Amino acid sequence: MKAVVLAAGKGTRLRPLTDDKPKGMVEVDGKPLITHCFDQLIDLGADELIVVVGYMKEVIIDHYGDAYEGVPITYTHQREQKGLAHALLTVEEHIDEDFMLILGDNVFQANLQDVVRRQREDRADAAFLVEEVSWEEASRYGVCDTNQYGEITDVVEKPEDPPSNLVMTGFYTFSPAIFHACHLVQPSNRDEYEISDAVDLLIQSGRTIDAIGLDGWRIDVGYPEDREEAERRLSGDAGAEPDESTDETVESDA
Repeated sequence: MKAVVLAAGKGTRLRPLTDDKPKGMVEVDGKPLITHCFDQLIDLGADELIVVVGYMKEVIIDHYGDAYEGVPITYTHQREQKGLAHALLTVEEHIDEDFMLILGDNVFQANLQDVVRRQREDRADAAFLVEEVSWEEASRYGVCDTNQYGEITDVVEKPEDPPSNLVMTGFYTFSPAIFHACHLVQPSNRDEYEISDAVDLLIQSGRTIDAIGLDGWRIDVGYPEDREEAERRLSGDAGAEPDESTDETVESDA
């Protein structure tokens, strides 16, 4: 299964850490964020890594070259930062089967294998991890509503009145049907093409989307304090649960 890493973002909220490098090259626990993604994707069985680059793309390309740990790397270029659905369309010509997608600014210690397993069962067109947050926070994220079977029935981006407190995280599996949906997405009020809107279009067309509850932890490294929290957790010195006020989900410039 191929794996896509979205790593085109500038990481403006991480400055000064991103003054001389793209967001995905910020180090966490001694290695770049993208390396953490690569290691996990290869453990999950990725046989090709497709990396969407943009801001300071040459730093990423020069660092990794055409392979990582023997797994070939293909690069695509998102020339403008227009959202995750827009970034995903840059890989369309390289994908003809089910694939994994990870946001390149996320650090996971979680049950990613459950998502891949569900996709391989051929009962869903997409699957992804969802995380339970407080109801107050849910309005900041892409919020999912599910039925009794764990299938996603609705996705709403940053709703004022959330239908649930389950939010999208940064790891997904998709069939190629997602590309048609991405082509149909209209710009949001942020003037971006949102991945949550593409998922909602799949649902409206009758596709099956499965939600897998997060078992473990996930941190979107959007701010310097998120990086520090990820390092504490990776070193085994996490203590309490991470401060939810610094967690992000799909609101990402990866």
